[in-house]
Amino acid sequence: MPKFVELWVYLSTTPLFGLTATLVVYVLAHALYVRLQQAPWANPVLWTVITIAGGLLATDVPYPTYFSGAQFIHFLLGPAVVALAWPLWQRREELRRRWAPLLLAALAGGAASAGSALALGWAFGLPSDVLLSLASKSVTAPVAMGIAEQIGGIPALAAVFAVLTGIIGALSGKYLFDLLRISTTPDGWMARGFALGTTSHGLGAARALQVNADAGAYAGLALGLQVVLASLLIPLLFRWL
Repeated sequence: MPKFVELWVYLSTTPLFGLTATLVVYVLAHALYVRLQQAPWANPVLWTVITIAGGLLATDVPYPTYFSGAQFIHFLLGPAVVALAWPLWQRREELRRRWAPLLLAALAGGAASAGSALALGWAFGLPSDVLLSLASKSVTAPVAMGIAEQIGGIPALAAVFAVLTGIIGALSGKYLFDLLRISTTPDGWMARGFALGTTSHGLGAARALQVNADAGAYAGLALGLQVVLASLLIPLLFRWL
């Protein structure tokens, strides 16, 4: 046992620890997800986060030590998001025909998402800086942090809200769509994917892509539209206010 403890102490301080821990936990979580027939509550990202966070707390490993290795995976997030453009390119003719309703849907969805969050936060009497951090909750975390900084929110809190929004959307989307009786025809998958990408950014798009190629493509489109629209319109709106 002492030798094992010594080995753990050594490994936990090396960059390889964060990288290996993330890959191993995610692979196991994804295997369980597939075994459970892709049940939304078994989302591998959610359980990877819970497992690694619990492990770091239990073993007193500082987050910067873990991230020194996990940053290699973090770096790949950028290329992964860019790769979402490929399914869109394959459907470029459809996008040309539908660009106007898709743009209107993105504007309406983004306004509803930000507006409902602000209204609920105001109703519960949240402090103004927390309230402002909620405005960009449906935009991917790095962009949400930049928007929050511009309008007087707390960037770190905006990132937390964005991640929570993404996880909740990925977990609950299927049940909500079924409740609303949104079909699984090609048009239905388009609607499901676009809604997930609009409200739940990258995590929602990843979930949509796992379920259906059309849903994943339109979720990626919605994610990109929200990034552009929110970055331009939210700071402009708060400047007027």
